[in-house]
Amino acid sequence: MESTSSSSSSSPFDKVSSALGRYIPRGAAAAAAGSADPQGDSAARQRVHANSPPGRQEQILGVVNLDRELRITGSNLDAPVFAGVVAVTGRPFVALLPPWDVPTVTRRLRQVLETGEPHVARVQRLRRSDGSELVVSMSILAAAAPQEGLTVTVIAMAKRLHLYAAETAIGTSLDIGETAQSLAESLLAWGDVAAIDLDFAVWTGEVVTEQPQRRIRLRRAALVPDRAWPDGYMTPGDDLPSDASRLLSQAIRRDDAAQAIVIPDRAAIERVLGSARLVRALVPSDRAAGVAYIPLVLDGAPPVVLGVAEIWRRADRPFHDSELLDLQELVARTSHHVDLARQHQREHTQVLALQRRLLPRSGGDTIETASVYQPATPDSAGVGGDWVNSFPLPDGRTALVVGDVVGHGLGAAATMGQLSMEARALLSAGLAPDEVLEHLDETVTLLDDAESGLAAGYSALGSTCCIAVYDPVSHQVALSSAGHLPPVLVPPDGPGGPVDIRPHPGLGAEFALREPFEVHAFAAPPGSLLALYTDGLVEDPALPIDEGIGMLADAVSTVHPWDGLPQAARRLVSALAPARRRDDVTLLLARMIGYRKEDTATWRLPARIDAAARARALVSVLLGQWGTRDDTRDTVLLVVSELVANAVRFATGPITLRLIRTGDGLLCEVGDTGNGRPRLGRGGVLDDGGRGLHVVHGLTTRWGVRWTDTGKVVWASVAR
Repeated sequence: MESTSSSSSSSPFDKVSSALGRYIPRGAAAAAAGSADPQGDSAARQRVHANSPPGRQEQILGVVNLDRELRITGSNLDAPVFAGVVAVTGRPFVALLPPWDVPTVTRRLRQVLETGEPHVARVQRLRRSDGSELVVSMSILAAAAPQEGLTVTVIAMAKRLHLYAAETAIGTSLDIGETAQSLAESLLAWGDVAAIDLDFAVWTGEVVTEQPQRRIRLRRAALVPDRAWPDGYMTPGDDLPSDASRLLSQAIRRDDAAQAIVIPDRAAIERVLGSARLVRALVPSDRAAGVAYIPLVLDGAPPVVLGVAEIWRRADRPFHDSELLDLQELVARTSHHVDLARQHQREHTQVLALQRRLLPRSGGDTIETASVYQPATPDSAGVGGDWVNSFPLPDGRTALVVGDVVGHGLGAAATMGQLSMEARALLSAGLAPDEVLEHLDETVTLLDDAESGLAAGYSALGSTCCIAVYDPVSHQVALSSAGHLPPVLVPPDGPGGPVDIRPHPGLGAEFALREPFEVHAFAAPPGSLLALYTDGLVEDPALPIDEGIGMLADAVSTVHPWDGLPQAARRLVSALAPARRRDDVTLLLARMIGYRKEDTATWRLPARIDAAARARALVSVLLGQWGTRDDTRDTVLLVVSELVANAVRFATGPITLRLIRTGDGLLCEVGDTGNGRPRLGRGGVLDDGGRGLHVVHGLTTRWGVRWTDTGKVVWASVAR
């Protein structure tokens, strides 16, 4: 024979305090307790009650104790507000819940049992013996030692308290789906089923405007509770039928003003919807008899409707005017949270599009590249300013760039785009990696200026960047870093590890901290694998950053020479990146290929008047060995002659001549010790200066200058 548990001698306050004690540090608990004994504590509470004004002593806190099998072992639900909620000792706790809430609550209870982590302030309904329901705020705590099991606290929620708690909970996420789900869960206090349908523009982050009714398109964003729904019913992610969207928009926008409407019974619902197909799509079950449609309105001139909230009830629970006022107040209070999520989605989409646009497309003939970019999870601060790029330089080398701009959102994205494009332009112009970083450092400093900055309140100071330039002839990499994590190099004949580079402050450091950027050169034989990345890939709060870099090095070392780089890059990110990313994750893999020895030739010539003739003779023999066509041979000989003659005339010291056979042409390079920059002027036909460059300009597809530590290299590309 079942019997209700008798009231415990301990008050609900004492039971909750005992359960909460395990979550409070010992020192804090002792400080809170002081030297007062239990009798003194009880007396103090009695004094508080005695001094409380009339009508303020209503108890709204109740407690139910459970064993490890989730059966009730005791309870204190004696307050009048819990009348009809009968907690029977020995019965499962879920007997107090509506049937459709049983799976979710059971999962939460077992989770607290297994982990010991409390589940706090869940809006829940309890069944009364007369069939009605009570809305409570339910928290699940592990029972205080020496007891085992759980302590479940329930607070009977007055409507005003529920409104406040719901608004607080709904504003905790910037994800549209989570925001809509929180709103639906809060609305469940007034009904049996709650659904949120949003304008499609809200989902895409577009600007929502007052549109003609026939163009409204609604998508289901949230639906509670969790249970199996009949076939054809709209669930989250489904687009409502066009006639249903039009019908709802017309209903809530009567006379061009957004209004709440109530359809009180099943017959009226079927009559309004007009077809069995719409009834299956919009009515959750046969028991649903009444529905309230509450528009989500964004204040403005004119007001803008973001969507509609639906609250369904059974026939024995009609809506009262006071309840409709509460529903309208809650939806009105939380509509701006939905719009904030929309704005966040819009910004997220824009920044992500920019990130995708900056990703490298191909690596070229002398290097193979693959990149992976994963943005931060939607509920984080937003997409960050991480970027990665690789591109062939006009002189046959390849640039690899990775950067991490401070902050998130549009300000970081704008800075990222500017720095990325500036780095590419300067590298293509022939500047060395350290010189490029000097310019980027100055740019970040200028962008931080209050008047010329990109966005008010945003600062890019401390952003990092790493630039590597690969020479496919010498198989050398020249690398400079501004505060960035070191790349990982895996040579073809040994294990991988981080490149040993000297730490440097980030871009835009204070003047007293600024140091010259250094160029670190190292060998990268064909088959070497270089990994550039941002900190989101290797940072773990539980591990030192060096361990994260070491794990990346070990993972890159497992990439087989025959593995495809795109698949390998995705595999590495999947293995190393955290599931919930608070920061962007970026990885660039580069496999060095280089030129074969038989495709290059290098000569050192003295800076004498006969150097041009000597260069023509050497190149002519090589072109014959390569089987070059006569017209291409004549063009190359003329270009080499002009470049060598120009170097002899304006430079001192030895001259270096290099010829490279590329996939689509020939690349001629002439290096000297001069520091003057060759320029293509507007000289006349009889002017002696600059005629050689005019000849080179007319015979080649591209030409340019690259600066070195000892001088410069003038290069020119000739098509075959």
